[in-house]
Amino acid sequence: MSQNTQTTYSFVSGKNWKLSLAELTSFLAARNYTFEVSELSRAFFTVKTDPALNASVIDDLGGILKIAEITAFLPTEQVTKAFISEDKQAKVQIKANMPLDTLASKMPSASSGKSVFGVSVYWAETPFKPAAKVIQRFLGSSLKDELKAQGKKARFMGFPRDREHPQLTAVEVLKKGLVENNSEVLLCIGKHQTSIGSTMAVHNPFEFQKRDIEKPVQRKIFGISPRVAKIMVNLSHCTPGKVFLDPFCGVGTILQEALLIKAKVIGVDINRWCVDAARRNIEWLNREYSLENADYAVLQGDSRRLTSKIREEIDCIATEPDLGPALTQISTAPYAVKIVDKLRPLYSDFLREAHEILKDDGFLVIVAPYVKTRSGKGVTMNLQEIALTIGFKPVKPFQKTSFAEDSGAALSLREIHSFIDVDERHKIGREINIFQKAG
Repeated sequence: MSQNTQTTYSFVSGKNWKLSLAELTSFLAARNYTFEVSELSRAFFTVKTDPALNASVIDDLGGILKIAEITAFLPTEQVTKAFISEDKQAKVQIKANMPLDTLASKMPSASSGKSVFGVSVYWAETPFKPAAKVIQRFLGSSLKDELKAQGKKARFMGFPRDREHPQLTAVEVLKKGLVENNSEVLLCIGKHQTSIGSTMAVHNPFEFQKRDIEKPVQRKIFGISPRVAKIMVNLSHCTPGKVFLDPFCGVGTILQEALLIKAKVIGVDINRWCVDAARRNIEWLNREYSLENADYAVLQGDSRRLTSKIREEIDCIATEPDLGPALTQISTAPYAVKIVDKLRPLYSDFLREAHEILKDDGFLVIVAPYVKTRSGKGVTMNLQEIALTIGFKPVKPFQKTSFAEDSGAALSLREIHSFIDVDERHKIGREINIFQKAG
C-alpha cells in the first residue's frame, strides 16, 4: 500500500459485526482495493484503503451504518488516563492533540441562526461504556469553543435522556444534513488507537425500507430483507457486469440488490407465482431507481436441473433455498434434525448443478436453515461436507485479509467459514455459507 495514496476510515457496523466485516472485506477484494484492517471490534472497524473510497460506497453495502474519514489518531492509553483514571493533565493533553481546528474548519457557517453539529462515540472495550457520555460532551464542548473561535455560531446536538449510548442514529444524521456539512464527528476508541474523523456517509434506512415494503409483491414468511440480500450479493464477489444467478429467487429480493450493483441478473424459481412476482418487482425497481440498460431474466424451472435451463457460465451465485416449515414454537432437537434431513437432498442436488454452471473460481453464497432448539443449541446442515465432495471449497473470508496486528481476535476470525444470522423472534434462522468452485 503506497504511503501517499492510502486513506483511513472508521466503519460503524450493523448488529452482526462479523458478517458486516466479511461483507466489507469481500466488497473491497472483489474491486481490487488494497486494504488493511488496523482495528476491529463489535462496534467499528478501522481500515486503510488504496485507492480512497467514494462516499457512495455506503449505498452498495448492507452491513455498514456509517463511514468516517479519519483526521487524526490519539493513543487509547491517553484516553484511558483522561476519562477512566480521570487524570486532568491527560485531558488537557488530549484537547491540545485533537484536530479541533481541522474538524471545525470543515463545518460551514450558518447563513442565519446557528448551525448544528453532533458527536458520536464508539468503543471497542466495555470499560469505556460508563465514560462514553462524558467523552462525548467533552469533545462536543471543545468543538463548540473552536467553532466560536473561528467565528461560527453552532449548536451542539444532544440526545434524549433515555438514550443508552451517545451515538446519533443514521436517521438523525440524515434529517439534520450532518453529512453534507461535515457536521458529525466520530470518535472511535480502539484497543490501541483512538480515531477522530468526520462522517462522510451513512446508511439510508429509508431506501432499504422502500425496497422491502413498497415493492408490488411481497412474501411475509421467510422473506429475506434487502439488507441481508445486499450482504449476500457482496459476499459472492458480484461486481458490475458480472453474470449473477439466484436459482431460488422467490419474489426477487436478492435479484434486485444485484441489479443495483449493475450485474447481469438471472433468476430461476420452480413456482410460476414467484416468477411473475419477481418480474413485477424488478420492473418496479427499474422505474423507481431509473436503471438504464438493466439486463435481467427470470425463468421458471427446477434448480435441481439448472444445466437444462441455464445456457451460459455464471460468475457468481447467491441464494436462499427452502428453509423448512414455518414453526410456531421452538423445536425439539429431534424434530430440528428431521427438518434438516428432509431438506438435505434438495441442497445436495442443487449444489451439483451449481458446480456445473459456475465458472472456475466463481463464488456461491447459500443460506441453509439454522433451527433453534429448546436445548439452546441450533441444528444446521453442515453444507461444507456436502460441498467438498462435489468440488467446492469452503471460503474463509478473513483468511487473506490483512490485519495490522495478529491478535487473538484476528486469528480466530481467520477460521470462520459460515455466519449465523437469526433474529430473536424467529424459530429458524440463516446459516450463510460461502463456497468457491476450485479452478
